[in-house]
Amino acid sequence: MILNLENLANLPEGVRGPNYNRAALSAGIVHIGLGNFHRAHQAWYLHRLMDTGRAHDWAIVGAGVRAADAAQREKLLAQDCLTTLIELDPSGKSAEVTGSMIDFVPVAENNEPLVAQMVDPAIRIVALTVTEGGYYQTADGALDTEHADIQHDAANPGAPRTAFGAIIAALKLRRAAGTGPFTCQSCDNLQGNGDILRDVILGLSGMSDAGLADWIGQNVTFPNSMVDCIVPATGPNELMLARGFGLEDNVPVTHENFRQWVIEDKFCAGRPDWDKVGATFTHDVHAFESMKLRLLNAGHQIIATPGELLSLDTIADSMANPLIAALFHKVEADEIAPHVTAVTGMTPLDYVELIQGRFANPEIRDTTRRVAFDGSSRHQGFLHPIIRDAIADGTALDGLALVEALWARMCAGTREDGSQIEPNDPFWDDLVKTAQAAKTTPQDWLAQEQFYGDLGQDQRFSNRFAHWLSLVWDQGTEAALRSYLES
Repeated sequence: MILNLENLANLPEGVRGPNYNRAALSAGIVHIGLGNFHRAHQAWYLHRLMDTGRAHDWAIVGAGVRAADAAQREKLLAQDCLTTLIELDPSGKSAEVTGSMIDFVPVAENNEPLVAQMVDPAIRIVALTVTEGGYYQTADGALDTEHADIQHDAANPGAPRTAFGAIIAALKLRRAAGTGPFTCQSCDNLQGNGDILRDVILGLSGMSDAGLADWIGQNVTFPNSMVDCIVPATGPNELMLARGFGLEDNVPVTHENFRQWVIEDKFCAGRPDWDKVGATFTHDVHAFESMKLRLLNAGHQIIATPGELLSLDTIADSMANPLIAALFHKVEADEIAPHVTAVTGMTPLDYVELIQGRFANPEIRDTTRRVAFDGSSRHQGFLHPIIRDAIADGTALDGLALVEALWARMCAGTREDGSQIEPNDPFWDDLVKTAQAAKTTPQDWLAQEQFYGDLGQDQRFSNRFAHWLSLVWDQGTEAALRSYLES
């Protein structure tokens, strides 16, 4: 059955559909960067809330600022913005059609349609999932004011190129019209994601209009949040899974049987009651997000890099490798957990056991390539802060140094079987060149201050990194893992 509104009332047996009148929904949220994660996570919470009879004036309008977003828009509009979600539980799969998204803004070079949509007074939240590397940050976390996109938007605030410039343009028009602000909500895997978004918006707006920046700082809120759900990319296998449920969906989404959303309750223009369907509102997100980012997101990088080097296709395949599974558990328990604070109902070691089972789920075909993508951003965001804490506290960091060495080896561009690793980072060409030089001079890798800052100047970390990189090149990944595990 082709997925669209006309067929929504006749979904195949066993497929759950919306329990609300789609025609009665009206927009309240614009979401920029509408990929698989958003549809499996934030949009699902809103969909389930709508099922209870609430939040029918909070429907989502999708948006994007990249050329690829135009293709996503066409696919979603062709099926009336409905999405098939397929839960991959080892005990059995299930499918659900969600309808909380009702439109997708046309993609344009100057983002005029996006700005116009955000100016609508009905829009009270503008949310984003633009990836960890999409916030134009330098290695020390400041706004990269020298980046060409930022320079362009500062010089041309009426024709912005970035999502952030578009948000600023919309807020300027709303201030002039007296319609008030909207909440800016980051849903990316960044610690203090709301604070980071606030810094970008205030920094960029201040480059062209200090008065507007002051108004935004006084009126707009930027709640921090922690999001957690493993959502693989969509490929031929996912399309076939949807067909197995009797649905022809061009953009289905698969996901694990676990979700968590912890949100700082700081919304200047109202919000849906997501807590009625399992989300947590709090005034202290930090402990939750620190646990997740340091154990799950950093853990993903611990697994994916050796998995890529050993030609293992998925995260589950990597966890089935005894050496990688042992590396994951030892680094997490001995070197990361000591720098993580417990939250209500969960200790760091309990969380390690939880995510170990989630990563090993064979039904989740989350590729090592997807998880290893944009390592320059993910290592910098997830692993390097832990290394800094280990240096400051004098705690163990040998496994963390090994993980960085494995990443440097991976960036040389070949797996251990000799096969080529396709470009997998925005800075891939530079990383490959540096990784190949680091084969003989390991310090060249740590000298990349744009990623490592001053970490390479710490002798203990630098020495262990050099030891592991030399061992990986001389004897291979498995030999290095065994050496670490036996130490």
